[in-house]
Amino acid sequence: MKLEIIQNQEELYNRAVDIIFNFLKNGATTYGLATGGTMLPLYECLRNSKLDFSHCRSVNLDEYVGIPKGHPESYHSYMKRQLFDAKPFKVTFIPNGEAQDIRKEANDYEELLKSLTVNLQIVGVGENGHIGFNEPGTSFDSESHVVELAASTREANARFFDSIEEVPKMAITMGISTILRAECILLIAIGEKKRFALEALLKGVITEDIPVTSLLQHPNVIVLTDLNMDDI
Repeated sequence: MKLEIIQNQEELYNRAVDIIFNFLKNGATTYGLATGGTMLPLYECLRNSKLDFSHCRSVNLDEYVGIPKGHPESYHSYMKRQLFDAKPFKVTFIPNGEAQDIRKEANDYEELLKSLTVNLQIVGVGENGHIGFNEPGTSFDSESHVVELAASTREANARFFDSIEEVPKMAITMGISTILRAECILLIAIGEKKRFALEALLKGVITEDIPVTSLLQHPNVIVLTDLNMDDI
């Protein structure tokens, strides 16, 4: 695992763009994308860059269940607004949270992902250590599945909705083993609220109680953070 501490956030996100550029330059064509507040500055940087993804494909980590694709806070809408309108990909894949049978949709999404090789998977991390929507206690062997969102996750995402009552209670997410199949994983962790999760990762404790520690089982992980971790 390669840790880069960059306390200036603008420089940190520029470094993330440089990493993505290097993958593009070296022929990578398949990118796993994340959503949430952590990714907003990254996608702004990408929108303002000269990078061209028109020959690439993307796969998204997750999608809420029970809200339409056209809802402003669906991840279909998020990705269109934050990246795809400005930087279109040749093809994009996001789970369908409106599917009549959401468990079949999760299984079908997993089969799709097994047919691809994700060259670079970008992830953030939740305050409780979740990656994707894989909450504490999720098996490291999990594949794409339907999950009931933890109260802390819904509270963290409530800022994007008019009220917490509007925050969906379920989502389709890549499983942990699905994420770990990527050739390289780029983790971005910003702000003091992410310290618990990042400290657990850097201390080397592998536990399903803190899903982000599953990344310690991967041979090629880059961590970008603005947190001072000198005391670890």
